[in-house]
Amino acid sequence: MFEIGKDIIKGGAVAANVRGRARLRFVQAVFFLLFAIFITRTITLGISGPNNPARAGSAARVQSGTWVSARADIVDRNGDILAKNVISGHIVLRPPRVKNADQAAVFIHNVIPEKSISDALADINSGKRFIYLKKLATDAQRDEVKFAKIPGVSVEETERRRYPKRRLFSHVVGFIGTDMKGLEGAERTHDRYLSENSAPLVLSVDSRIQSVFYQELSAAMQKYQAKAAMGLLMNSRTGEMLAMVSLPDFDPENRETDSPARRKFNPIRGVFELGSVFKVFNTAMAMETGIGLDKEYYVKDPYKITNRNGRVIATIRDVASFKPPRPDLSVAEILAHSSNAGSVQIALDLPATAQQDFFARANMDRALDLEFGRTERPLMPAQWGPVERATVSIGHGIAVTPMHLLLGFNAMVGGGIYIWPTISRRGIGEIQGERVISAKISEELRKIMFEICEDFTCRKARIAGINIGGKTGTAEKRVEGVIDRRKNITVFAGAFPIEAPQYTILVILDEPQGTTESFGIRTAAWNAVPVTGNILDSILPMLF
Repeated sequence: MFEIGKDIIKGGAVAANVRGRARLRFVQAVFFLLFAIFITRTITLGISGPNNPARAGSAARVQSGTWVSARADIVDRNGDILAKNVISGHIVLRPPRVKNADQAAVFIHNVIPEKSISDALADINSGKRFIYLKKLATDAQRDEVKFAKIPGVSVEETERRRYPKRRLFSHVVGFIGTDMKGLEGAERTHDRYLSENSAPLVLSVDSRIQSVFYQELSAAMQKYQAKAAMGLLMNSRTGEMLAMVSLPDFDPENRETDSPARRKFNPIRGVFELGSVFKVFNTAMAMETGIGLDKEYYVKDPYKITNRNGRVIATIRDVASFKPPRPDLSVAEILAHSSNAGSVQIALDLPATAQQDFFARANMDRALDLEFGRTERPLMPAQWGPVERATVSIGHGIAVTPMHLLLGFNAMVGGGIYIWPTISRRGIGEIQGERVISAKISEELRKIMFEICEDFTCRKARIAGINIGGKTGTAEKRVEGVIDRRKNITVFAGAFPIEAPQYTILVILDEPQGTTESFGIRTAAWNAVPVTGNILDSILPMLF
């Protein structure tokens, strides 16, 4: 029989009480578990300290008790460090935590002598919660603070990016921002790799060779009172950049001391008319369009360009020092003697669109998206009339970056293959390139350029024991659209050993001045060429 009182207690209130106690025990268990986790974490923080770099505003990591950098190192091809994260830190004061003001003040003065005891006491009694006593303190200072364990005085550790080579690689390596993100150079173009990997980023550049370029170009700027200087060295076959120097430069660790304008990497960001070095391209066009190397042109007098009505619209002259051995010179001799009058006649004999087509094949009509940055876009003629075609053949009326010239020239001497450059170490089997001219035309060009360095304007670049070929260029600069005959750019582009090039070199001086040694002459043969010779004399033992 159903009994209300008994059945309610037995099947209702008693059962509910049992379920309530079970829930309470579960809540208690969860509470004790969370409390245990909290205590464990607190003890861990107490042991590792509040200044662990993983929590000091950087992305550093600690794995198995070992500090792991937030950003990979950058090294040259020989493992020489170009950029590296290091643990640095600041000595800080937390006044509320100081227990003995006099003791703390004396200690602060002993560690940081420039901070007097009275100044330290003033900081301690300032009422502030936090004060930087010494930013980026030395290792010895930080170690002394850690060892002493003075209440209220501690070290706030952080990561700092260091560039041991300083100015030497400032444009190539670049620098990072306060958020550890790359802003310039390899730090920017390889930011993802550097942020996600611990293994060093190995660049193709060689610190020893870079140093030689830097020293010689710096000396050249001083000797010739030049506005700027550039030097590039590329492995002709792999595209590896071994040296890239652009002066003026900057200090990546103290950027505020240099003008932002000095950060401009002229080899890819500067656009220049580069003069007679373009005659190499003009000669290549002559050969591939059927004009050939043997056809002769009259070069004794300036060449007059006329319109359809026979009216002279432009006169192309050679430099006063040009003395042709004969009134008529062949295409090959016109390149060797660097004749303006001959070069423009060759250009006007070319098919109407030959120049545009050629420069398109050689990637000289567009900005280049390179592994280490995007170049500026070259400046081409707005129209290709007789005057424009003539001036382009001698390197005027067309402006390119030094990198465009280096890569185009390398194709001319390197078997006709356009090789894309890299600042990453690359094996011989990884070459990427496209054919621009035939191997036969490239071979003929090398013969002429070897002759130029043996007997003509590039003699001062010759080095005993190796054959070099090349071409000079001297171009008067345009200032606000007007040619200023007092200012010029001088260029030497070369390759060695010229019979089978392994390296291509480019040296450029911006607005060099004449010297007593050069008899006041400021053309490439008197400055860019001897500078190249000095560079080669020092680096050849490192290359072969």
